[in-house]
Amino acid sequence: MLSNSRFFIRTLLIVLGFTATWIVLTADAAVEGRDSQKLNSAASRPDGLAAWEQVYLVLISPRCINCHTATNYPQQGDDRRRHFANVVRGGHEGKGVPALTCAGCHQEVNADSTGVPGAPNWHLAPLSMRWQDTNDRPLSSAAVCRAVTDRSRNHNMDGRALLKHNAEDKLVLWGRNPGRRPDGTMRTLPPLTHAEFANATRTWVEAGTPCPRGR
Repeated sequence: MLSNSRFFIRTLLIVLGFTATWIVLTADAAVEGRDSQKLNSAASRPDGLAAWEQVYLVLISPRCINCHTATNYPQQGDDRRRHFANVVRGGHEGKGVPALTCAGCHQEVNADSTGVPGAPNWHLAPLSMRWQDTNDRPLSSAAVCRAVTDRSRNHNMDGRALLKHNAEDKLVLWGRNPGRRPDGTMRTLPPLTHAEFANATRTWVEAGTPCPRGR
């Protein structure tokens, strides 16, 4: 009888121990879940819209929009003139035509001795990512935002992928180190530093990538 009582007590203690452990783990998971949810929803829609406007200012700067054209050719310079030598888009990858590819002149780094800019995988953005109209006017903030967030047009990138692109893509990074013009002067930079641009993108993404209303 005593042996049975001891067995029962040991069994009860084991069960209680497992129960206590389960309660602690469940509580920790709930806290982590709340913290994660809070992190992901830390930015409000107004925060996100304000951050997007900062992102938009970068996207329509010459360092970006010159390759996000609505035409069959890239642009160059702060005045966004047509690329010299009649360079054209070429195939769907936007890397030029066989006799005149982008990589034929644009190497993986800037060539300051000649003024030719360079970065890995130099190419035009697809027409689905055009940020100007056919009259060379930048699209509205709302229109660019819709293009950037439309996964049927942006290589199926969700918010996390958009953040990674803006924070790490080599061509995006080139915009902060665009090198010298042929006359030796430095090219102008976008209106935000790369850190500010990445942080604005993060706030916008955490807010759910909201887009302003309008056309």
